[in-house]
Amino acid sequence: MTATRTRSAVGVGRTRVPLRATYVAVLLLLYFPIALLAVFSFNENTILIFPLSGFTLERYSEVFRDAGLIEAARNSLVVGVMAATLATLIGFAVSVAVVRFRFRGRAGLVALAGLPLIVPFVVLGVSLFLLFIFLDIPRSLLTIAIGHTVVAVPFATLILLARMIGLDPNLEDAAMDLGATYRTTLRRVVVPLMGPSLLSAWLTCFIVSFDEVAIALFLAGGDPTFPIFLYGQLRFAQRVPVLIAMAVLLMIGTVTLTLIAFRLGRRRA
Repeated sequence: MTATRTRSAVGVGRTRVPLRATYVAVLLLLYFPIALLAVFSFNENTILIFPLSGFTLERYSEVFRDAGLIEAARNSLVVGVMAATLATLIGFAVSVAVVRFRFRGRAGLVALAGLPLIVPFVVLGVSLFLLFIFLDIPRSLLTIAIGHTVVAVPFATLILLARMIGLDPNLEDAAMDLGATYRTTLRRVVVPLMGPSLLSAWLTCFIVSFDEVAIALFLAGGDPTFPIFLYGQLRFAQRVPVLIAMAVLLMIGTVTLTLIAFRLGRRRA
């Protein structure tokens, strides 16, 4: 009887783990710090303590008056656009090559494209730092963009590979039967059909680049990206409220882009 009770306590739909409490704990761990950040961004007091001393939007207006902060955000924007564009192009080329062509080393190419996912970013940062020194390339936004392209390629490849596998090859055959070259077929048939996936991959890579800090620390020159600027400014207590407001604005932008990418992914599916 005891054995029967034990079997009925665990199984499909049953567990001894308190799922509701675990679920609430996970939600708190994930989102309570972010909610706290948003609350303190409206605090009139510069000291981050409860109770709040008043409500103000002054921190947000200070964000737009801070030239250094805006410049760092602009640098991140430039790097993100470059890295996302390059990574999406590489991911598209890899997905077309692997799905539509037969050649030796196809599996190796996919593994190579996904390799940056398992290599620690610090190791990648040091490796690229030494490579650029060896090649005598000065550190700049371009070197950061190259580093971010490396880490964004796996995301673009996985997204585009999934879409390319589901694309009917008969459409390409039909276009080529009508006289189109494969390059024209790619431009007029494949790319339009993969449009939402390409945009989804681009947005995902942009978010990856915009938030990345470990590689940027090694490859930045005189123009810091926003995460580096934010990290450096945390030493000054009086700057923290403004940085919190900027972080909230960036979080809203990142969440918006993520939702767009997710929606595009669902449409693709």
